[in-house]
Amino acid sequence: MGEKVEAGGFDLSDRQRYRGKLQQCLAALGRLLAEKRFDRPKNLMGLEIELNLAGADGMPRMMNAEVLSRIASPDFQTELGMFNLEVNIVPHRLGGRVLDQLAEELHTGLGYADRKAQELGSGIVMIGILPTLTQQDLVSANLSDVDRYMLLNDQIVAARGEDFTLDIDGVERLTCTSGSIAPEAACTSVQLHLQVTPGRFADVWNAAQAVAAVQVAVGANAPFLFGKELWRESRPPLFQQATDTRPPELQAQGVRPRTWFGERWVDSAYDLFEENIRFFPALLPFCDDEDPLRVLEDGGVPRLQELVLHNGTIYRWNRPVYAVVDGVPHLRVENRVLPAGPTVTDVIANAAFYYGLVRALAEDARPVWTRLPFAAADENFENACRHGIDAELQWPRPGRGGVTRVPVVKLVRDELLPLAAAGLDAWNVAPADRDLYLGVIEERCRRRTNGASWQADTYHRAREAGLEREAALAAMTRRYCELMREGQPVHTWPVGFPGARS
Repeated sequence: MGEKVEAGGFDLSDRQRYRGKLQQCLAALGRLLAEKRFDRPKNLMGLEIELNLAGADGMPRMMNAEVLSRIASPDFQTELGMFNLEVNIVPHRLGGRVLDQLAEELHTGLGYADRKAQELGSGIVMIGILPTLTQQDLVSANLSDVDRYMLLNDQIVAARGEDFTLDIDGVERLTCTSGSIAPEAACTSVQLHLQVTPGRFADVWNAAQAVAAVQVAVGANAPFLFGKELWRESRPPLFQQATDTRPPELQAQGVRPRTWFGERWVDSAYDLFEENIRFFPALLPFCDDEDPLRVLEDGGVPRLQELVLHNGTIYRWNRPVYAVVDGVPHLRVENRVLPAGPTVTDVIANAAFYYGLVRALAEDARPVWTRLPFAAADENFENACRHGIDAELQWPRPGRGGVTRVPVVKLVRDELLPLAAAGLDAWNVAPADRDLYLGVIEERCRRRTNGASWQADTYHRAREAGLEREAALAAMTRRYCELMREGQPVHTWPVGFPGARS
């Protein structure tokens, strides 16, 4: 939610007025779609990475304002927690050596930011959840001092009306409560954007939903929270529970959570924006002065500010995005399922796999979403989060009817990597980039190793060497940071760490 929001109260009429403005925005969006007013295809992609700050001891540092001041670059921004930053890479056209170009830009930008952070006794860490975070770190006092975060916290807390319950049962079980949304700040992700035309939007979104589980399984990198080993990718259950405006009674009634996989395949982008308005009450009912329908009547392009703001408070794992650039509207699919890290090479490999696979599946004559029940895609997503690279997923049988269960590593190597390669070819990505980065995904599957499995294996090696839980997590985090900075992909990392007691 990057929009500028200033703190202030709401009176009883604000939500009703905002609801009316949302309906106007939705009507305007419908007209824009019907009149084919959207930008032509440009094959544009974008990339955002949420980051952690940690010291040489592996512990979190609550100092993003100081680090951002030292970095002094508009590419880096605040995120929810004081130990968070976000880096945004300018949009690139898919094609040629774009993947290597992105890798070089990230190496340069993150390296610079890391050096500036180290001048202040901190450092940049790309990881799904920083393993050394404690419950005491994730409190409202450690939210970034930015109006929109404070106000969003206040509104979600008020909507819930009681403490948030975190209950994640994995390898171990974590149960605790929080009086704020601060635990959400532990979730640091990579967001992949793809600009699409309205006519292609549904196919791209459906394809992204179908492969979300595969992305998580091969890219999992968040097995620890508050000292407990949980799911291989613990971000999704944590994010859902830390932003859940529903008390238990509303959960029992089947009210939808604001962090949501969805419940059906769609036919257009309009479906998703309409669901967001129909199912979810406003959290930040700020009304803009724009009359979107009048703007359309006058030949202009409305900003649809209320729709954009509301959309930013509903956390779909594949989110629809409306934006206006240089007076022309466009649509994007924002893919939010991946954790950050472990290295720049791993991040770019995950991106290559996603962009290639989505392109191929969206253009398939027999789309996967016509052969895979949506409920199966939803179940796949949870299985992938729980089990990571060891997950088994439901997938349509090649060349035959029905759905079968298949180990994700077999599915990726036998079926999805060739599709991703064909998709990158369709984007005109250079073969050298295609082979290098898809080769990283193939090697992860061959070795059954990703960030989550490396973290867990190294942690257990530390415990076996005699370290207590907290010391083992800190030692593992320090070793992770060393290897992250060296930059070799995670499947090549040696398990273990120097200096453990034997």
